Amino acid sequence: MTIEHAATVIKEGLAFGEAPRWHEGRLFFSDFYRHGVFSIQADGTDEQLLVEVPGQPSGLGWLPDGSLLIVSMTDHKVLRRAVDGTVALHADIAEHCGYWANDLVVGPKGTAYVGNFGFDLDTFLEEHGVEGVLTPPGPPTTNLVVLSPDGEIIQVVDDMAFPNGSVITPDGATLIVGETMRMRLTAFDIATDGTLSNRRTFAQLELVPTDGICLDAEGQVWVANALAPEAIRVAEGGEITERVTTSQTCFACMLGGPAMTTLFAMTSPSSDHKIVGAGALLARIESAEVAVPGAGLP
Repeated sequence: MTIEHAATVIKEGLAFGEAPRWHEGRLFFSDFYRHGVFSIQADGTDEQLLVEVPGQPSGLGWLPDGSLLIVSMTDHKVLRRAVDGTVALHADIAEHCGYWANDLVVGPKGTAYVGNFGFDLDTFLEEHGVEGVLTPPGPPTTNLVVLSPDGEIIQVVDDMAFPNGSVITPDGATLIVGETMRMRLTAFDIATDGTLSNRRTFAQLELVPTDGICLDAEGQVWVANALAPEAIRVAEGGEITERVTTSQTCFACMLGGPAMTTLFAMTSPSSDHKIVGAGALLARIESAEVAVPGAGLP
């Protein structure tokens, strides 16, 4: 039986929120089209702009020294914001991106795993519809880029179908990546140097293009369903054990709050940049209380 929850809207007025992260008692997130990284309190109040990102921010993660890594999407870069607020280039991954850079997760030693779209999603959907995703050959695949703590490219994993939200287990030994266009969660072993091996399916889903994800203390993964107003909790093997229903399509989620049992959901009426990037501030942050706390990274 799937346990059902309903989310409550705690923040309105975003353009398109992504990459929610619970850090030092606040929820941090990127807003693509307000071109900034923001943070709020758990109740949605006290929004603060941390840094502006002209190239459109997405994935967020902290290095061991407290620096924040930020994906700059349209110029295919990873930026590093130091604790003193200065921003520098961490890595340029343009040669390995088929289209916009996107989400990332940073491991406990500072290794970063960065995905990208691989193709122009909005144009592809206009021309082929969702059926084009499901019908071979489907959209092009792309790479998952592995960066050392110093920003050196140490591995490029190919044949990834829109590598998106990612998590690292608490022992630092496993990376789980949502392959959006394969509607799948894919797992890898993480070596001591941060490189990946032993690619395998963690969960194959049906008509759930996996977007942002987070991990809980029982090893299950909360998945934003980019085709529906929901986040689902998925066990290894694919069983859906819980569902949080949201007011709009859910594109990312994160466990946080004082007890790490608040599921924050980033929602929007659309992900099409021609719609949500045109000045409409229709995106929201919603939340629901669940039983099992968050674990691992991000």
